[in-house]
Amino acid sequence: MSRIDDSRDFVPVRIAVLTVSDTRTAAEDRSGDTLVARLTEAGHSLVARAILPDERTRIAEQLRAWVADPGIDVVISTGGTGLTGRDVTVEAHRDVYEKEIEAFATVFTMVSMQKIGTSAVQSRATGGVAGGTYLFALPGSPGACKDAWDEILKFQLDYRHRPCNFVEILPRLDEHLRRK
Repeated sequence: MSRIDDSRDFVPVRIAVLTVSDTRTAAEDRSGDTLVARLTEAGHSLVARAILPDERTRIAEQLRAWVADPGIDVVISTGGTGLTGRDVTVEAHRDVYEKEIEAFATVFTMVSMQKIGTSAVQSRATGGVAGGTYLFALPGSPGACKDAWDEILKFQLDYRHRPCNFVEILPRLDEHLRRK
C-alpha cells in the first residue's frame, strides 16, 4: 500500500509548465494555473512557464531546451493530447523521450475512467524521461490536470512516498550519459 513516510524529509523539485494551445492566452490558461497552484501548494518550485501553439517542432524544441536546463527536474505540459489533427503534443514528447513511462498513461486512464467513464479512451496522456528530466503530457482540461496531479504526480513527485517514487531515482536518470 502506498503511503507518505513522515520520517523522510520532503525534497522539492523544480518544475516547468507548458500549455499547448492555439487559442489560450496567459489570462485564460486555467489548466496551467491549476498545475501551478497544485505544484506550489505541494512545496515544489515553478521555474518556467510558457504557452505555445499546437506545432510539433516548436513543442519539441521547448521540451529539449528545458531538458538541457540543469535547473529543471520535471516538465508538465497540458493540451494537445487528443485525437484531432492539431493534437501533436504526444508526438512532440515522443520526439524527445529517451524512455517512455508506459504505465503513466495506463494509470492516468484508470483514474480518468473513474471520473469520465469511457470518454477516457480519447486521452493520450503520456510520460517519459530525457536527459535526466521527467516529462509528462496531460490533457488540456483543468479537470484532467487536477486528476493527474492529485492521483498520480502529487505522490510520485514526493520523496516521502513509499514504496517508491520518481524523486528518489531522479539523480540516476542520466547515469548512462555520465558513463565513460
